[in-house]
Amino acid sequence: MTAIRSVVIPVADLAAAKAVYTALYGDPHTDEAYYVGYSVDGFEVGLNPHGDAAEGPVVFTDVDDLDAVRTRLLAAGAVERSAPREVAPGVRVCTLSDPNGNAFGLRG
Repeated sequence: MTAIRSVVIPVADLAAAKAVYTALYGDPHTDEAYYVGYSVDGFEVGLNPHGDAAEGPVVFTDVDDLDAVRTRLLAAGAVERSAPREVAPGVRVCTLSDPNGNAFGLRG
């Protein structure tokens, strides 16, 4: 199954961004120095203070088999931006770009 269920927004000033998104979405479910996350009717909106602001927000697609989908996309011409890594127990992500340089992520 594939589904778009999250977007991660790179921020330079986590505290300032958190104030704005908390005013919009309410209290975050995760509030750490490395990530602040909000659930918006089951859709994840995350703030990443270590993201590349020039890259802009990255939409993540949930997939059942991250490695298989990643391999298929790389064979189709996607370019790897960040290799798969664990971000929470049992949750791995990676970031790719299409041939035009547009970033997108996989979460599985």
